Amino acid sequence: MIKIEQLSYALLLVGIITTTGHSQQTAGEYVAPSNAVPMGKAPRMQVQLLNPGEPTRHYAVIFYQGGEAFSGLLEFAQKHHVTSAHFTAIGALNGATLGWFDPQRKMYKKIPIPGQLEVIGMSGDIALYKGKPVVHTHMVVGTSDGTARAGHVLAAYVSPTLEVMVTVDPVAMQKRFDPDTDLTLIDPVSKPSKPSSSARGGT
Repeated sequence: MIKIEQLSYALLLVGIITTTGHSQQTAGEYVAPSNAVPMGKAPRMQVQLLNPGEPTRHYAVIFYQGGEAFSGLLEFAQKHHVTSAHFTAIGALNGATLGWFDPQRKMYKKIPIPGQLEVIGMSGDIALYKGKPVVHTHMVVGTSDGTARAGHVLAAYVSPTLEVMVTVDPVAMQKRFDPDTDLTLIDPVSKPSKPSSSARGGT
């Protein structure tokens, strides 16, 4: 009887340890959309306005060694009062974390990609959520053997450079929270409004 109780207790402990380990692994492998935000810096980022005086602005946003591009794009949007934009980029990275959205969990599964990478293509947009700019971007990268990996950008560490061409539109674009997915989605139905003169940004 004592041996049976000891065996039952041991199995219970194994179950608890397994469940705890699985929970920790899940927490490390997935990130909620509300936490999938830029957390790095891009101190060497350079910005050039390519068409001064035009209502639709075109910028070259250039990143250099060690900069985190996702964070830098948000910094650019905040500094230049961007309320609606879209962009493309090419360049290279040394390490990135991409994401795949799991609709059942309502979370991004992290896809860590180490090593030197070619940015085959990067595209995205910037819109407002609760009055603040939000950057949404996807990326395709190539590894040393030519294998392509892709996903939602969670972090991208530049090496040696990333060249981003940004088009900023004169009409604001809004996002709304979608409770079915826990994502913030662009809402084309919301009435567009032109940004005030103080929100147009500068060079």
